Amino acid sequence: MGTEPVVRRASEVEYESVSAADGLEKGVLVDADDGAPTFAIRRFTLAPGSEVPKHTNEVEHEQYVLSGEYTVGIDEEEHVVSEGDSLLIPAGVVHWYRNEGDEEGAFLCAVPNGDDEIDLLE
Repeated sequence: MGTEPVVRRASEVEYESVSAADGLEKGVLVDADDGAPTFAIRRFTLAPGSEVPKHTNEVEHEQYVLSGEYTVGIDEEEHVVSEGDSLLIPAGVVHWYRNEGDEEGAFLCAVPNGDDEIDLLE
């Protein structure tokens, strides 16, 4: 029979603060807990004035910017991103975020299911 279809309503998604960064919140939209066999999709919000310190993850990230404008550092380069931009952050690559604007940034992040250990570098 395989995987069952799932529809999750926006009202069902719970957002929680990410301990590694003040001003970053995460909502899991669909993941293994919903029966998704391969990928998880998460929605993050980055509050005005907030920063996420340099870190690496064990898994790749594919991201799509939903709203706002903020800076993403990847390796040694910084990129200002805004609505409609897409990013690939390979597994193990140092990256960080900074929202210097006065509006919230929001992005989708798709990752493979499984452990995604975060290693802070500072």
